[in-house]
Amino acid sequence: MRTLHRNALFKALVLSQCALMTGGVLAQDEAPPSDPDRETVDLERLVVTGRRAADRLAIDDKRGADGQVDAIRADDVGRLPDQNVAEAVRRLPGITTVNDQGEGRYLAVRGISPDLLNVTLNGQTAPAPEPDGRQVKLDDIPSALIGAVTVAKTLTPDMDANAIAGQVNIETVSAFDRGRTFGSARAAYGYYDLNGEHPYEYDASLGGVFGADDQFGAVVAFNRSDRRIGSQNIQNPGDWIEVDGHWVPEGLELRQYDTHRRRTGAVANFDWKASDSASLFLRFLYSRYQDSETRDTFAVEFDDDALFPASATEGSFADAEAIRAIRTREETTSTFSASTGGEFKLGDHTLNVEATYSQADKRDPHRDEWGFVQEDVSGSYTLGSRTYSVTPDGDAVYDPALYEPDFYEPESRRAVEDLYQVRADYLIPIGSAGSDLQFGVKFIKRDKRNDENGRAWEYDDGDLTMADVSNASIGGIFGGRYRFGPLVGGPLADAYFGANPSEFEEDEDGTLSASLAADYEISEKITSAYVMTRLWFGDLSVIPGVRMERTVGDYSAHAFDLDEASLDQAFNVHGSRSYTDWFPGVNVRWDVGENLVLRAAATRAIGRPNYESLAPFVEIEGANSAEPEVTMGNPELEPLYSTNLDLSVEYYVGNRGLLAAAVFHKRIDNPIYEVTRTGQDGVFGGLELTNAEVGTWTNAERATVSGVEFNAQYELGFLPSPFDGFSVGANLTFVDSEAEGLPERTDKVPLLNQSDRVASAQLSYEKYGFSARLAYSYRSAAMLEVHEEDPEGDIYSDSLKQWDLRLGYAVNPRWTVFLEGSNLNDAAMRTYVGRRNRLGEREIYGWSARAGVQYSF
Repeated sequence: MRTLHRNALFKALVLSQCALMTGGVLAQDEAPPSDPDRETVDLERLVVTGRRAADRLAIDDKRGADGQVDAIRADDVGRLPDQNVAEAVRRLPGITTVNDQGEGRYLAVRGISPDLLNVTLNGQTAPAPEPDGRQVKLDDIPSALIGAVTVAKTLTPDMDANAIAGQVNIETVSAFDRGRTFGSARAAYGYYDLNGEHPYEYDASLGGVFGADDQFGAVVAFNRSDRRIGSQNIQNPGDWIEVDGHWVPEGLELRQYDTHRRRTGAVANFDWKASDSASLFLRFLYSRYQDSETRDTFAVEFDDDALFPASATEGSFADAEAIRAIRTREETTSTFSASTGGEFKLGDHTLNVEATYSQADKRDPHRDEWGFVQEDVSGSYTLGSRTYSVTPDGDAVYDPALYEPDFYEPESRRAVEDLYQVRADYLIPIGSAGSDLQFGVKFIKRDKRNDENGRAWEYDDGDLTMADVSNASIGGIFGGRYRFGPLVGGPLADAYFGANPSEFEEDEDGTLSASLAADYEISEKITSAYVMTRLWFGDLSVIPGVRMERTVGDYSAHAFDLDEASLDQAFNVHGSRSYTDWFPGVNVRWDVGENLVLRAAATRAIGRPNYESLAPFVEIEGANSAEPEVTMGNPELEPLYSTNLDLSVEYYVGNRGLLAAAVFHKRIDNPIYEVTRTGQDGVFGGLELTNAEVGTWTNAERATVSGVEFNAQYELGFLPSPFDGFSVGANLTFVDSEAEGLPERTDKVPLLNQSDRVASAQLSYEKYGFSARLAYSYRSAAMLEVHEEDPEGDIYSDSLKQWDLRLGYAVNPRWTVFLEGSNLNDAAMRTYVGRRNRLGEREIYGWSARAGVQYSF
């Protein structure tokens, strides 16, 4: 729904599209279709293939947008440059990923948390499978199925207002995008350094136009990947405490993960140009993400009263517990989306209508954990600047016969989100300068439910030891630096429980807590309407408008006292909220010259609280004790509101390169943090309590986010051959945020997941059929959790630097072979508590590589 009239922009688009339609190359004597209104362009050896063609189209997307955007396009065989959407987009300015097992999962834009980012699929809101938040998992969507991803950093009124961090729109390919018959097939086989496993992946796509006057279009695509990932982890199982003037961890925990991830995805898009005034479409996307994992654990947990520091870097301990555990889990997340709609020309007016149904279904059929314990362990510890070690005395902690069973906790859960959406947009041209008036309506109905079921068993009577259920061991992890020892055999332990249930006693409080606390049902309806205009005054474009959103939410959950609750109780606490908000905004664009664009924007946005924090559950433990403990949701949480100011300057070198800089400022009211309050008196879940410790979520007063962003990208075509095949790109973002008004904190704290510095750089080469891309990404430390009272307890993720490489060679116009390497520098995930020398955890993944072949036509 955008009016484009600038000759310079048309020229860039024509060059790029002609290159794609001619197989990716415009030779020296070829020219794009003539246009009497456009300049003649010298196409002297203009080569636009592969990533270079895709990068040019992405520059076109940025230049032609109503607001500030960054984009990435699939190359001419229909692939983004990374294995999932999150990892492909993280190379854009101001964007970082929140990782899981070393793989990008969520996006943080300009320092704003992923749950405040609006993710859309072909323009419609995408469903969120996670039970606790609104963030959309982007590692579920294979990059092979995606045509383009656009990140909008400023909002226009036709976009959902639930986008304090901006909007990421994922587009699947339409046959009319190519205008011809096309197809591709690709297969890859790889190697993981840490565990020696071999991942594999394959995908295929086929599309084209057909029928009289090519009025029909169809595209189908399929992807499958299978990966067995290994990672190793060390962490502090408790807090850092001060003993005799020295800071000491409360133990050391070693973990080894063996993870099997399988991803299957399919896209089917159908288009019909019914007439010159009507076109219709059907869009389908299905993805299935299966994740099974075994986590082996060996931990030594200190007794705080039996720690004996000898200096700031070493000491001894006694009366500690050694714990060996195994957690096995399975997870299957399926996402389905179906959309239908069309565009209708009513004279010079345009009507767009669309209806979408989406579902995200996350099933965890089992998340089971066994634990065995050995008492009275003694030994020594040594602290370093970035990590530390614990050395138990003797070999007793490595003898499985000395470990007694401690707990068995089987668990299952399911979270489902159903999304129903309809929208209509109407466009009316105004005058002859390309101005227009646009208005529309949208309705979203979201039904979200989460159901967890868990049991907690303690060993009561018998002769079971870990030796009875152990049949394997690990010599060491982190290159042998940390000795591990025998492992709990999960299947053996399960079989023992099945044969000897009478030896176990159920922990009823643990079972109730695991089965009731996280359950909820939420229904949310958002009705919105907007009006906006695009006004062109020569080289100046002004887009003012306003959006209205009416939110109605109903929430149900459990309130229970562990002394009186039952597993079969129905939801017994309910809440509801309704509010209406107005979001005025204006975007201004000034084409100072043919290559120079200035933009400014002032907008408003909303961030609705996460499901877990809104659900009105109340869990009470020890109601009759001197210090009862309460954990509860907060359906009275206020939404976050942000006022956003943005200014940018963009200089384009045709569509071969750009220099851009942007400054931004957001004032966010009501940021949400998790807090714990002590000494609370009141009524909780119908019970009157005194001196309670209450954990919940609360609104702080306000936060600000400010930053500056730089982006440079250019093809070095001016260099002599063969160096004219090089392209370079780099971006750097500085961000600062402050939140104030947290209970019990008088200082200001940063927003969660906000890094002060974010950067990426790429060096690419394409010529003579050879292609290469060396990529670097960096983010500085970011806060993960805020302590309710003491900054020394705040948890941070440490900085992360990563190198990736891709090499390819086109054997002929149809066949290409390639080699890819990821995390070549073995970057590790690391967290710390308060200060960098107080380790929270460190996790390593090793490097990975894969080689493959692809065919396209």
